[in-house]
Amino acid sequence: MPDTLELMAHFGCSGVQKEGCAFPIAHLLALFDAGTGMLRELVASPMRTADMTHAADLHPNLGPGDILLGDQTFSNYAHVALLLGAGAHALLPAYHQRIVDFTPNRPHADPADPHAPKGLPRSRWIKSLGGDHADDQLVEWFKPRERPAWMTQEQYDALPASIVVRELRRTVRRKGFRPVTVKIVTTLLDPERYPAAELVALRLRRWEVETDLRHLKTTLNMAVLRSQSVEGVMRELAAFVLVYNLVRAAMLGAALRQGVGVARVSFADALYWVRHGDRAAAVGGRNPPRLRVNPRRTGRVEPRVVKRRRNRYTLMTQPRDQLRQALRTTRLTI
Repeated sequence: MPDTLELMAHFGCSGVQKEGCAFPIAHLLALFDAGTGMLRELVASPMRTADMTHAADLHPNLGPGDILLGDQTFSNYAHVALLLGAGAHALLPAYHQRIVDFTPNRPHADPADPHAPKGLPRSRWIKSLGGDHADDQLVEWFKPRERPAWMTQEQYDALPASIVVRELRRTVRRKGFRPVTVKIVTTLLDPERYPAAELVALRLRRWEVETDLRHLKTTLNMAVLRSQSVEGVMRELAAFVLVYNLVRAAMLGAALRQGVGVARVSFADALYWVRHGDRAAAVGGRNPPRLRVNPRRTGRVEPRVVKRRRNRYTLMTQPRDQLRQALRTTRLTI
């Protein structure tokens, strides 16, 4: 965002840049619909805001039986317990510091005991679900002694003393790629209704949200905002959300007519039609758009490089007024 005093005071900036050389940066927490790609909610906060700070604020957008996909940040006891209390479900990667042990009847450490031995799981083994594949089990999670910073003490006291979750581990093998082992925590407990293979496939769809964010930030040019006040920034973000969902609605309609998944419809082509197409005729049903369908690109590998050369200006490492003063005092030779 523009470097104004109001925006800098509200959003903050990167701490690695010198004063006067940085830009205000917003932290965004977004909730997308996995089936349609629609943006359900977007929360803009100061840059140094943890993801969990406003995660519970998005729960009213979830209905009974909805499944929340996310990264391991959201795979904590308090968040999963809140989802269960709201009638929703979680499908999340296991937090990297949580000990997940699939040994039947294994010992566990009591989280209420401050002197509990280290190296033991903080969950109680209940039973195995995997049959021939042992890495599928039900365990009991216990409420930690420490309250998370994003909850009030009253909210934390209202959580149950324990919850039952399902832990799952599978190795995914794809042609041309190294095997990847995924560990999942979910509240979908029934192995017959929710087979392990389907849960793993759903877990791997979490990456699609990165494409949705790229459409917002890159295709729609939302990465750099132009408003110079906090209120203006919020209005600008709301406009981007409206345009994004309008494009998504066009994609969804084209996907239904053309018999393809909505994720394969070109976002850029839908954006072009929204900007330049005959919308009045389309609304009347006389000329619905036929949008470009992207080919299936399974196993695609792309290097993270940029082909187009940028302008060869040096980076700003001093405040602008100091740079201006240096130019005024520099002797020029012609």
